[in-house]
Amino acid sequence: MKIVTWNINSVRLRAPMIVHMMGLLKPDIICLQETKCQDDLFPSQMFKDAGYTHIHMAGQKAYNGVAILSKFPLQNRMVYKRAELHDARHISAEVKGIVIHNVYVPAGGEIANPDHNPKFAHKLKFMDDLIQFFGLNRAPSILVGDMNIAPLEHDVWSHKQLIDVVSHTPIEVEKMDTLMEQGKFMDAVRHFVPETEKCYSWWSYRNQDWKKSNRGRRLDHIWMTKDIQDRLKSYHIESAARDWEKPSDHVPVMIEIT
Repeated sequence: MKIVTWNINSVRLRAPMIVHMMGLLKPDIICLQETKCQDDLFPSQMFKDAGYTHIHMAGQKAYNGVAILSKFPLQNRMVYKRAELHDARHISAEVKGIVIHNVYVPAGGEIANPDHNPKFAHKLKFMDDLIQFFGLNRAPSILVGDMNIAPLEHDVWSHKQLIDVVSHTPIEVEKMDTLMEQGKFMDAVRHFVPETEKCYSWWSYRNQDWKKSNRGRRLDHIWMTKDIQDRLKSYHIESAARDWEKPSDHVPVMIEIT
């Protein structure tokens, strides 16, 4: 079973791109973030025509939004509210005995100080909510999504220059580590890619030549609870998608499990 996570940065704008990815990578399950549309405007039929007939979503006008597209039935569908807001940022569904959580963590703004930046305070509160929630989780689970945190030194293009920049600060990394520990998760991509190697899933639109500068960050993650990690077979990051016409600034990340 192949599972993809992708911050698509507007599902209506990039629906044809998603269909192209479906044919290219042939995933069984696709988790999208930042869909930026209400549920009644979601282009469901296009995806159903491509074979993804089971869809679970939580939409929001112009902002946020998460969706799970699946070739297999989705059971026990849930929508969660986090950090005292009603943002559409976390949904889950069970597929073949595994609960798949699709999460879009807040970006956190520009200033890495919760006392002076409400967006950063909201991000930290969101992470605290996830820590509490997954600390009580006992189901075999896969957590995917745009976590908006690049935790490791080689998850960013320059650890030294980004150590005080939102997405790579010590307090964010600490909360991510706590979430992984409390939820008994393992990092599926880093299972294959040594921590000493650079690994990215996002390149800013500000980079005129993203490939040449390669100033990326690994913001998109796939984690598995350790009780099912022996089912992990492979991973793939479709970095070429960053060169597709009118691309998202994120690229698809995929794992395959038995």
